[in-house]
Amino acid sequence: MKKLEQLYEGKAKKVFKTDDPNLYIVDYKDDATAFNGLKKGTIAGKGVINNRVSNHLMKMLEKNGIPTHLVEEISERETIVKKVTIIPLEVIVRNIAAGSLAKRLGMEEGTKLQHTVLEYCYKDDELGDPLVNEYHIYALGAATKEELDLIADYAFKINRLLSDYLKDLNIELIDYKIEFGKTPDGTIILADEISPDTCRFWDSVTGEKLDKDRFRRDLGNVEGAYHEIMKRLLGE
Repeated sequence: MKKLEQLYEGKAKKVFKTDDPNLYIVDYKDDATAFNGLKKGTIAGKGVINNRVSNHLMKMLEKNGIPTHLVEEISERETIVKKVTIIPLEVIVRNIAAGSLAKRLGMEEGTKLQHTVLEYCYKDDELGDPLVNEYHIYALGAATKEELDLIADYAFKINRLLSDYLKDLNIELIDYKIEFGKTPDGTIILADEISPDTCRFWDSVTGEKLDKDRFRRDLGNVEGAYHEIMKRLLGE
């Protein structure tokens, strides 16, 4: 497959056209950002880890009935994915209070929520990705009720599958952000990535943070935490 011109460059990835109009190549970068791009840095090896971890988890989800954009991993940093139009929503699932939810609701970080929380943010960097509810989403035309119902169903199923899978590796899934896209025929599939950049992973025994919070909060050993996730998931 031929890699053609670059279509897009985001905070963590570059996307390229290929000689197949229905397939793209995603190239993962080592760049790290936080707080909507206000904090910038580099995490050595992050692109490789996020590419491989995300593909590993998406394969597991595919086997369990979640359609994803994954086609084939072609190098440590690059993956062929299905062409999608991204639905402009960040879909956030929370099991334990942390980050902005803990701050917003005045909860102590680490408090187990009495009910899983599903949140949506409207993807717009200039607006700071504001929190929105279903009515905002319909008003914006970002998704229909039927589409949002399907996205919510997928989000909760992904939560169950990921939580159970990670529990066996002594990793607690605190919360995570996912994105969905539409294929040219209108099918909604899981896109973007599932990685220490987009999930809060805590060691279920020690409570140690094994994700991007180490970069956000200057906790140190950021590379070590990312490598630990890859080691537990892929055995390397």
